[in-house]
Amino acid sequence: MYSPDLHKWLYVAPIIGVLTGLTVTGIAVVILDVIWPPVLAYFLAHHWAIVPVLLAGFVLTGLIMQYFTPDPNEHSTEEVVISYHKHQGRIAMRPFLPKLLAAITTVGFGGSAALEGPGIYAGGAIGLWLWARLRLFGFEPRDRRIMLISGAAAGMAAVFRAPLTGLVFALEMPYMDDLAHEALVPSLIASVVAYATLISFLGSRPLFDFADGGAFSPKDIFWAAMLGLLCGLITMVFDMTFRRVRTFVVRLAVPHWTKLAVGGTLTGLCGLVFVPLFKGSLIPIGPNYEAVGKVLSGRHSAMELAAFGTFKLAATLFSLGSGGVSAMFVPLFLSGASFGAAFSQSVVHGASMDLFAAVGMAAFIAGGYKTPLAAVVFVAEATGGHAYLIPALVGAAVAYAVSGKASVMGDQRLHEGVRLHEPGYSPVRETMAE
Repeated sequence: MYSPDLHKWLYVAPIIGVLTGLTVTGIAVVILDVIWPPVLAYFLAHHWAIVPVLLAGFVLTGLIMQYFTPDPNEHSTEEVVISYHKHQGRIAMRPFLPKLLAAITTVGFGGSAALEGPGIYAGGAIGLWLWARLRLFGFEPRDRRIMLISGAAAGMAAVFRAPLTGLVFALEMPYMDDLAHEALVPSLIASVVAYATLISFLGSRPLFDFADGGAFSPKDIFWAAMLGLLCGLITMVFDMTFRRVRTFVVRLAVPHWTKLAVGGTLTGLCGLVFVPLFKGSLIPIGPNYEAVGKVLSGRHSAMELAAFGTFKLAATLFSLGSGGVSAMFVPLFLSGASFGAAFSQSVVHGASMDLFAAVGMAAFIAGGYKTPLAAVVFVAEATGGHAYLIPALVGAAVAYAVSGKASVMGDQRLHEGVRLHEPGYSPVRETMAE
């Protein structure tokens, strides 16, 4: 049924990949090279500035979303999932640029989020924009959802320089216990092309370099399962808390910028309280790419690492629960690394801290987003920790099972139901049996 249409994806999916790769490259340069480095340096030198700068950035985000988008509560990964399930893949293109600008002001000024939100949204929107221009060339309404997921996969692949992660996450994202099978081949092509486009500008080095992983023992597998159990319980509580806060904020009858003002203030307080307590360069706000290497350096105590993970979750709750524009893949990833490293220091003495940091990363992503395969693939691709695949898989599976149906994405469905495509594209004789 699908193979006769395969040829069209061989030229459409690369176009989605190139356009998404270029867009994500621009977003990455603006946030990670232009805005965040001087903001971070100023925060570390002048702690008092954390709250007012975050307040200003979040108010600006709220004003953009309130006055330039039809629904300020729909954006990032949530909008892609909602579009996939409820709107046959449709996303309004008019607020495309305002939403990307709002993501830049959210993340660049210190919101506890990163680039995967605007990357996935931009890729999905680009896929739909291209679909609208190819309808005259035989593209059908059912292709819209395929191009949405393909663009989302391309965005994720480019953001983390990890094409397999982009593919698997996009296919897992709409469901807790299923895959968007129909988008497999187009998503694969778009992910690889988006990755190739970005690295042609920014290089191919993994974002988070681990030390070379050594062998693990059967005892390490046991401890990986225990860490997965702990992370599953933490993510379950966080998932349920986040969904309740998000529902409360959405229903709150006040201007959107006011909600963001409160969220920005509370996010800033997380950074302002943490920095004086643990003097150093760790700070639980902003995109935090630079924090991964610091967590893995071994120079921080188990107490500081556990506190960092806790404050990072709180800052993420306030940033995105109040309506900040992005997603929480990196905050979950980083919190898991912090708890995993603390677990290694305080419980599993003498074992490789990198190993349990990797297990914590995979467990938090699996428990938060309900994407266990993407969690393990991400650890392998983005960190270079291929030797930790088996322990990470064990930890992710346990966390996924323990956290149950709790998810940070309220519009995820358990699995694909029976879906009837739009009528009129197949003769009756092809669908009737004698």
